[in-house]
Amino acid sequence: MSLKRCKTAGYFSLLRSAVLTTALLLNACSSSVAERVNTVAVDASSTGAAQSNVSYSSVVALPVNNKYVKLAYGTAPLQFGQLYLPPRTSRAATKAPLVIFVHGGCWLNAYDIKHSNAFSEALAKTGYAVWSLEYRRIGDEGGGWPGSLTDVQQGIAFAQTSLAGFGVDSSRIVISGHSAGGQLALLAGSKNASPAIVSVIGLAAITDMVSYGKGDNSCQNATAQFIGGDYNVMPERYQQASAQQQVMHSSTLLLQGSADNIVPPSQASQSGIPYKMVENAGHFDWIHPQTTAYRQFILSLKELLPL
Repeated sequence: MSLKRCKTAGYFSLLRSAVLTTALLLNACSSSVAERVNTVAVDASSTGAAQSNVSYSSVVALPVNNKYVKLAYGTAPLQFGQLYLPPRTSRAATKAPLVIFVHGGCWLNAYDIKHSNAFSEALAKTGYAVWSLEYRRIGDEGGGWPGSLTDVQQGIAFAQTSLAGFGVDSSRIVISGHSAGGQLALLAGSKNASPAIVSVIGLAAITDMVSYGKGDNSCQNATAQFIGGDYNVMPERYQQASAQQQVMHSSTLLLQGSADNIVPPSQASQSGIPYKMVENAGHFDWIHPQTTAYRQFILSLKELLPL
């Protein structure tokens, strides 16, 4: 664990919850904090050996019950969300806090909400209500930039006004997203001034569209399609779509795996946004409930949005 320094701000230390094995030292530069997590503590209730660097196919193969309530937040066919509720036996007397989740998939319509269903089901079993958003993507009419972000914002607004009847506490919300969905979640959270938004968590989130678009993997190659052109043609769009260039929600956290070969770790470590790096975690670990990375997500979520 290293202490990062900056010229414009001092440093401080924070003793984290007793479930963690070490105290993490945090440092603030302006309003942001960066930290690196080399060893991740696991919930005492967790059983079985944790996996790491799992494949997309292993995520898709996870069994699901598909017990959710499908609700439309707009008029387009893809403007809907899936509401997952905690088991009745695990619900407290009060309403369940809400996690609004935005799935990834390189902004492409080839990857839909289904690959995140197991993640949403597992998250609901921990006691949270989960509003998992579908949205228009590249290849869909109205998808891309800024249509995909507009859909996510509309889905978030719907959740704040229309889910109370389902036993959801819409006054306590965390917005989270994975990969390309993380990029959208970060931007949607930064533009939502509602006090109901407690925090925003990016999972392997893309934060800098300019540098990401210069890469050569298949997801990086989709950047120009999403934006609508190359950076040298429309630089303003790239800036607008980059979380690094925006004022983030005051409680924003990036969770990133060091073994991610789809979203480089530098998207977190060089973002200027508070982050935690999980060693040996791959890109899809965050949405696979049997991984160390997922367990770190649950730990972070419970700290930011207690049950």
